[in-house]
Amino acid sequence: MSSHENSGPSNPIHHILPTGSEHNDGTTPKPHHGNHGGGGGGLLSIHHEGESGRSGIHPVSFLKILFRSSSRVSMIVNVFWPFVLVAIILHFLPGEHSETLQKWVFATAYVGMIPAANLLGFAGQELARKMPKVAGILIETALGSIVEIVLFVILIVKHQDPEPGDDDNSAEESNLIPVIQAAILGSILTNLLLCLGLCFFFGGIRQKTQTFHAAVSEVGSGLLLVAGFGLLIPSAFYSALKGETRALGKLTSQKLQDDVLKMSQATSVILIIAFGIYIVFNARSQHSIFDEILEADELRDADHAYDLEKEKLTFSECVLAIVTSLFFVTLLAFFLVEQIELVVHSGVPDQFLGLILLPLVEKAAEHLTAIDEAWDGQMNFALYHCLGPSIQTALFNGPLVVLVGWALGKKMDLNFEIFMIALLVLSILVVGNFLRDKESNYLEGALLVVVYIIIAIAAWFYPDPDVATSNDFDGGLIPIVGPVGTLASAAAQATQAVVGQFVAQQAFLAVVER
Repeated sequence: MSSHENSGPSNPIHHILPTGSEHNDGTTPKPHHGNHGGGGGGLLSIHHEGESGRSGIHPVSFLKILFRSSSRVSMIVNVFWPFVLVAIILHFLPGEHSETLQKWVFATAYVGMIPAANLLGFAGQELARKMPKVAGILIETALGSIVEIVLFVILIVKHQDPEPGDDDNSAEESNLIPVIQAAILGSILTNLLLCLGLCFFFGGIRQKTQTFHAAVSEVGSGLLLVAGFGLLIPSAFYSALKGETRALGKLTSQKLQDDVLKMSQATSVILIIAFGIYIVFNARSQHSIFDEILEADELRDADHAYDLEKEKLTFSECVLAIVTSLFFVTLLAFFLVEQIELVVHSGVPDQFLGLILLPLVEKAAEHLTAIDEAWDGQMNFALYHCLGPSIQTALFNGPLVVLVGWALGKKMDLNFEIFMIALLVLSILVVGNFLRDKESNYLEGALLVVVYIIIAIAAWFYPDPDVATSNDFDGGLIPIVGPVGTLASAAAQATQAVVGQFVAQQAFLAVVER
């Protein structure tokens, strides 16, 4: 596996030319911690590592660079581009579409989303190379999450809240909130367990032990704990009071649902503000310890010199690639969402679809980037690409879809299934424990992947929730009882027990260290 173009996720932003041209005076200024803008070029200069030596758009060079992509793995992903064309052709075939044809549309669009997302990620990497380190990573993370945001927005737009007169079948078909909620948590779990696990595993195969800086792991795990806390509160509030509701009185089941919805909307605003503070912190830290950490990580890459010599996209070509990939990502996301009802009716559970299938395809580009960085020994970069998207999903993407639903009059809340909240909290605690010693190896990576596989198996067998935006009541305010209710109660009790035990353990370790 060769180092990708991003080679250290080339990064952040500071200096872009609005006209689409780049300076190229033949000099290659040496990076230093005081200024990563490329040798005094000012706010409109291109970082020296992103210099292409060209301006404008050159079709042959443009296509050649896109096919080469950022790494060997990413280049292989480009062979899936024909699936994009097949999905478009199948979708627009005239006449009535059979169920078999609709399944083929879903399958080809699902596979086609991988190269489209990969192109978006690569274009983001190329743009980020033209800028200082930390800001570039933020750009890459933002562009890597656009696929997820587009998918979430399309899902919430297509969702229809159940009406009082709707029968269960029609209400169930138009209710996509369980899929959205599962996809929000599934995205976080995929990054924390699968992506980070594969980074630890492949990096550990090449080097017995890999180290990473405490500033990256501690800030990341701390933000995840806060985000997990914010996502947990509405569900915990609902679960604590659902047994106290009455048909008449101050706390009816409808009032409880309304309160949870308002709480989710307020929490979403606060989480987005927290994400803004996180962005400002990263931006203000670009000339301090974070930039030094990432600069050292980049120089650690054996292929760093080779990466600098690769032909690069111009600014205009980066913009063209981003716009093109966004078009295909949006189109394919529409195709996927249109066929979700059929896929669920075919036997794929809502929870498995949202928790496992959708996150795998939305973050494919980020995963390939992070794994390639870990293979090259750039664990700080890899952690950034694992923890960064998780933080953005928890603090921004998830809350954003709640606010979009609010604006559209859709009852999208953060009242997740207790089972899924238990998975999220336990996963954050497990990953935080692994990051504690600032070292990783292939055993820890394998264990994280094993945990993810176990969750995937559980998600397949977990029963679909009734027509609901919450974890207990459907549109007709009928409580879930029986095995599902028992499972939810057991999950809540297990979560409380494990979290309590973990907190006690961490407190004990802190005292011992002192």
